[in-house]
Amino acid sequence: MAVEVTMPKFGLTMREGTIQRFFKAQGDRVNAGEPLYEVETEKVLYQVEAPASGTLAIAMFDEGATVECGTAIAVIAEAGEDVATVAARYSKSAPAHRASPATSPPATNQTAAVNPSQTAAPNASGRDRKTVSPVARKLASELGVDLDKIEGSGPGGRITREDVERAAKSAPAPSAGSAPSADRVAFRGVRKVIAERMHQSLRSSAQITITAEADVTPATELRARRSREFDFSYTDMMIHSVARALMRHPRMNARLNESGNDTEIVLCANANVGIAVALDEGLIVPVVNRAESKPLREIAVESRALGEKARAGQLKLEDVTGGTFTISNLGMFGIDAFTPILNPGETGILGVGRIVEKPAVYRGEIAKRAMLWLSLTFDHRVLDGAPAAQFLQSVIELFNYGA
Repeated sequence: MAVEVTMPKFGLTMREGTIQRFFKAQGDRVNAGEPLYEVETEKVLYQVEAPASGTLAIAMFDEGATVECGTAIAVIAEAGEDVATVAARYSKSAPAHRASPATSPPATNQTAAVNPSQTAAPNASGRDRKTVSPVARKLASELGVDLDKIEGSGPGGRITREDVERAAKSAPAPSAGSAPSADRVAFRGVRKVIAERMHQSLRSSAQITITAEADVTPATELRARRSREFDFSYTDMMIHSVARALMRHPRMNARLNESGNDTEIVLCANANVGIAVALDEGLIVPVVNRAESKPLREIAVESRALGEKARAGQLKLEDVTGGTFTISNLGMFGIDAFTPILNPGETGILGVGRIVEKPAVYRGEIAKRAMLWLSLTFDHRVLDGAPAAQFLQSVIELFNYGA
């Protein structure tokens, strides 16, 4: 019996995913457990595995399509089934913009098999038609890249998104005599998702930010002493401090659960602390789970590994889900203070600035002290200013003197 492959739901907030590419073409042999297609969610790129072995009878959507969770993406014909019959049956319910696979010539081998999501692009003479994925065609239009001048690196010379991006980067700069033109960047992918989530966050919560300048000289001295034992950063110290402060102030470690007419505040049992990591294409927030139970050394190792995976594009879904609170540190960029925006669903986010040595009053005298601005944004629907301020005081205390 044919098996439908649906758009998975990776988290409570996920409503849809965007198909980035198929790893198999129509008519290809598929083995259960091997990657079938890649989907971009609001958090990561994820390879979806085939749920059964057989033959890919039809892909219901083009690459680049955004599909609701639970919707059939593709159909696998199991052993003994007639692939053409299965494809014809499902092609009736495929989106209107898809060509019917029943009219496609059968693939003679895996290399020659053509994914129904591929389209052909004739060159100027109308000869040597090239197969182009819809994602590559759309990107080429956005970047002004001539597809006729690209040699595809995909199966059968297919032009992929990577081919278009390479061509755009290697395009010659405009001549000195030509009129300057405005650069345009496609508003898509991670950048678009971040924009939508931040706008959603501001619309759906009552956000307010409080700030405090903290004397963190004891923390700098603590780091100088303990760094002889193992390598750790101020961000690691902040994760360690925030996690323990969340246990003291559970309302900051909560979610507002709105279901129909019923609304309740859900207090989370563990402090799963997210760390905002800046990437070239946007922002990602890997999570240190159960941080309240981990010593500083373990947090340092885990956060470093998460940062490396994020920059290498190797984060898995479990690395970026389940967060209950977020830390955004811009201190390394010379920023003193800023107003962070809540991750949707969370009650608090802490903005961390740079540590600056400057004159300050200490025990009644002017002395050189290490000072740090902290900016706490919280959802005023879940808690008020006074308990939020008490949480921030706890963070500063724990940052300076440990748990």
